[in-house]
Amino acid sequence: MLDLGLSKMALIGVVALVVIGPEKLPRVARTVGALLGKAQRYVSDVKAEVNRSMELEELQKMKASMEDAAKDIESSVEQASKDFEQDWEQSTAGLYDPGQDTVDVAPPQYTHPGKNWRLKRAAVPNWYKSRQRVRTHAQSGAARVARHRPRASRNGSGLT
Repeated sequence: MLDLGLSKMALIGVVALVVIGPEKLPRVARTVGALLGKAQRYVSDVKAEVNRSMELEELQKMKASMEDAAKDIESSVEQASKDFEQDWEQSTAGLYDPGQDTVDVAPPQYTHPGKNWRLKRAAVPNWYKSRQRVRTHAQSGAARVARHRPRASRNGSGLT
């Protein structure tokens, strides 16, 4: 870039002071500073874009090499499976007797384990349930209302 030393900067300042004048110099300096800032940001954006494009090209090359490796592995696995099938057929060819009746045994059917909530509730001790006030039996709505209704006071107010 430009090699601007202190003496050159002072010379540029004196020339600007003479040419522009002391009244307009601060406004021109602000404008020049803003333009230089915009230029620096533009240059840094261009550099970043170039770096991104270079990285993108490298990633595309890496992707292509990975795809080639995956295709090679896939073809080798397919070839190995074909070889295995051929070897299996050759080794089991003499074991099957066509005159013998074969019994088809069906594989066991899947059954869902099922969640037994009664078993889970029984696993908690009764003393813990009573301490935590867990209901252990169903209660009708009328019984629940009667249970939580305030009792008649002992001073004879007449509430029932």
